[in-house]
Amino acid sequence: MDRKRVIVFGATGNLGAYTALQLKGDGYDVIAVGNRQSDNGFFSDYGIEYYSVDICDPTSFAKLPDSGIDVVVHFAGTLPSRYEYNPGLLIESITRGTLNVLAYMRKSGSKKIVFPQTPFDIWYLHNTETLIKADDKRTFPPTGDHSVYTIAKNAAVDLIENYHYEYGISRFILRFFTIYQYHPNPYHYANGVQKMMPYRILIDRAMRGEDIEIWGDPKRCKEIVYIKDFTRLVSLCVSSTNEGGIYNVGGNRVSLEEQIQGIIDVFSPIENPSRKIYCPNLGNSLLAGFDTSKTEKELGYTPQYSYLEAMRDFYQEMRTEPFAKLWGTSNDYNKTN
Repeated sequence: MDRKRVIVFGATGNLGAYTALQLKGDGYDVIAVGNRQSDNGFFSDYGIEYYSVDICDPTSFAKLPDSGIDVVVHFAGTLPSRYEYNPGLLIESITRGTLNVLAYMRKSGSKKIVFPQTPFDIWYLHNTETLIKADDKRTFPPTGDHSVYTIAKNAAVDLIENYHYEYGISRFILRFFTIYQYHPNPYHYANGVQKMMPYRILIDRAMRGEDIEIWGDPKRCKEIVYIKDFTRLVSLCVSSTNEGGIYNVGGNRVSLEEQIQGIIDVFSPIENPSRKIYCPNLGNSLLAGFDTSKTEKELGYTPQYSYLEAMRDFYQEMRTEPFAKLWGTSNDYNKTN
């Protein structure tokens, strides 16, 4: 394999940490970059250099190599689910930050970028039976905590497109719903309020053998993508010789009932499994599916983890906490932090 040199921005985050290890394991020379001052020595354990860089500050990039970078994986930027709502920070970290990353790419000679896109850019196709195509028209939800976030993401994608046509940078824009993975912090922000993530609530209830309610139509399906499938797709983007484009990241379209049954099968005590309680009069869950034919044809990607295999691996990582040095353990998080 050509030993390409890859920088992963956002390497201390959920996607970036797993991606950096995947690319290192695939034989690439990886540099990890995060906003945190220290990674607690996590990446050096894997033979990966770590740099602390604020992508909102162009001068901060001076710490990084100024040449010899083949590919940039850009997963840095604020998420509305991880912080209290701050539209200015969303624009600054996602749109302005991406412009700074692109400027660094020109300086360092990098000719490829991998970038994550929110599925809210095609929000108008959510909760329909229509399979969302990779090149369906992008827009943004007019209200809600993901509105400005999507505007910022779309602007970043537009900037990347400009650099593609202006400077010949190939771009791999990956659109996805939730990527399922274990993280010791089970909380997120929804409309500015800190809450436990819904699927982590279900897992908690299953582990205690408590009843689990199935709201609305149990047959409604959504995409379930596991982190180790996602990072394999990123690696396929890094090795691709295509010019790239926008790609839907699908996994397994799993019904709500299958999701909950799988959680019960994996996480509930054998002697006291949770019962399913059907509540058809309560609100429906998300209905959404991707047309992944472009991803399959151009990148050769198909998921390797079934939904149950993903949940079993999730449970194993919950027990072993392989990223504890970077993220801490479950004991470090509670409802108030």
